Amino acid sequence: MTALTVFPPRRAIPLLHPDTAVADTLTTFPASADSDTPDSSGHPWWTDAVVYQVYIRSFADGSGDGIGDIAGLRARLPYLAELGVDAIWINPWYPSPQADAGYDVADYRDIEPDYGTLEEADLLIAEAHAAGIRVILDIVPNHTSDQHAWFQAALAGDEAARARYIFRPGKGEHGELPPNNWGSIFGGPAWTRVPDADGNPGEWYLHLFAPAQPDLDWDNPEVRQEFEDVLRFWFDRGIDGFRIDVAHGLVKQEGLPDAGEHDPAVPHNVPHPAWDNEGVHEIYRGWRAVANAYAPDRVFVAEAWVRANERLAAYLRHDELHTAFQFDFLRAPFRADYMKEVVDDALAATASTGGASTWVLSNHDVPRHVTRYARSQPEHMVESTWDRLRWPSEPADVALGRSRARAAAMFILGLPGTVYLYQGEELGLPEVEDLPDEARQDPTWFQNTNGDPGRDGCRVPLPWGGDGAAAGFSPAGSPGEPWLPQPADWSTYNAADQESDPDSVLNLYRRALRLRRAHFVGASGFAWVHTSETTVAFRHGAVEVWLNTGSDPVVLPEGEVLLASTPGSRPGLLAADSAVWLRRS
Repeated sequence: MTALTVFPPRRAIPLLHPDTAVADTLTTFPASADSDTPDSSGHPWWTDAVVYQVYIRSFADGSGDGIGDIAGLRARLPYLAELGVDAIWINPWYPSPQADAGYDVADYRDIEPDYGTLEEADLLIAEAHAAGIRVILDIVPNHTSDQHAWFQAALAGDEAARARYIFRPGKGEHGELPPNNWGSIFGGPAWTRVPDADGNPGEWYLHLFAPAQPDLDWDNPEVRQEFEDVLRFWFDRGIDGFRIDVAHGLVKQEGLPDAGEHDPAVPHNVPHPAWDNEGVHEIYRGWRAVANAYAPDRVFVAEAWVRANERLAAYLRHDELHTAFQFDFLRAPFRADYMKEVVDDALAATASTGGASTWVLSNHDVPRHVTRYARSQPEHMVESTWDRLRWPSEPADVALGRSRARAAAMFILGLPGTVYLYQGEELGLPEVEDLPDEARQDPTWFQNTNGDPGRDGCRVPLPWGGDGAAAGFSPAGSPGEPWLPQPADWSTYNAADQESDPDSVLNLYRRALRLRRAHFVGASGFAWVHTSETTVAFRHGAVEVWLNTGSDPVVLPEGEVLLASTPGSRPGLLAADSAVWLRRS
């Protein structure tokens, strides 16, 4: 069992040069034996935390090569501390050929050289902890890279290595047809045929994502042991938890039967032999046992796309995972009725487990919510592919989208549970819709046949401002261009300028996170206090949260406005597309 630090109150830390030794700059804190590590409210820290997602390749470039890295992240820890987040979740930082932005892992126990070294990772963990910020990593257990040593050995004929993946003979007279009709999430078939040792066509391997991401066979005990050992490797280095990629996909239905026909626009709401099978729960009971051997608490959050929240609750049993993303806000239109329904559904599901709901508006896989809200809001849930395909036919009103995004952020930050923020949303960044085709790198763009531009538009490097290159993303004088091109107006959203603007999106988020801690963290009681066709409000603790999704102002009850999403709002009125936090006597 490894003892870690007791986390102090959040404090700003000095801007560090990437080579500065942590021992030279930071105060050490005593080790803790408390396996639960409650926050000031008495709850485990993860039940009401605000977690900031770091898409490391696009967060901050410390080396000047146009690629975000650990050095850049270390230098921006004071910014994150000032923002007021409780933890950061870092997208995969392991060695990878980058066929799918690092979700094709070649080595789970090292750092991608473009991002830094294990020694730099250790410094980052220590510096973040000293600032009161926990560190969550992304783990990718459904598949590896095709460059992983296991898969390379499998291709070379090692039968033990081959048994760690899902190889099957093909159908047809000569095995020329795939073993079943499963399709890749990114488009095209989910099977690729490889030659035998004699060079003749051989078996097919399963890849539910890109061909460079072969699926592992989780019926193999060697696979299970390997990943439990990987968890220990990072827990021993001080990591506080993991976000589990494709948590619902590890165990496939026995026999790998054909999938039924369904509308590809709603892939997450229908049964499929590859998804959400009962065998995953035994795996996560093993993972929870690994986590429980450490103190303070290590936490898991599942990326589990399932048919209903009742299915999601099964992942949150007391001996399985701590939390799971509730994704419906990624799909809900900016409409009061839909947003209320999302909350009701999620709270009811987590209440059955005693766990905490987890709220998110944007991440690295969906269009940024400024842009999702910048067009007409449909009377149905919004799938990412549907949304991206309508861009050419309906111009975005980014100013409207930003007003709605400010209001939606206040809405979810007032809810009980954990909130995840995606880097750049605190700057009000929109989706970059007009990336040149030759610049796109997402396999969705290359594999689909319906014109979907893919996910690169939400992954464009951040604008920090100041004297740096690429809108401050890279150090001044850097020779390299950012790995994805920034639009011409990107610098207008930069963090440096927003610092001095009291009405900026950045300062709204900073105030909201401070007030959330003061009024909502540890607060008891949640109740709806008002519903109408376009307005929704709830009481959480002593504060009411009001959201107006309509086009006309709404009269507010009497009370003290703690925070308003729209600067200069008229007293007593809730403007269209806005939100307020109201303390009533």
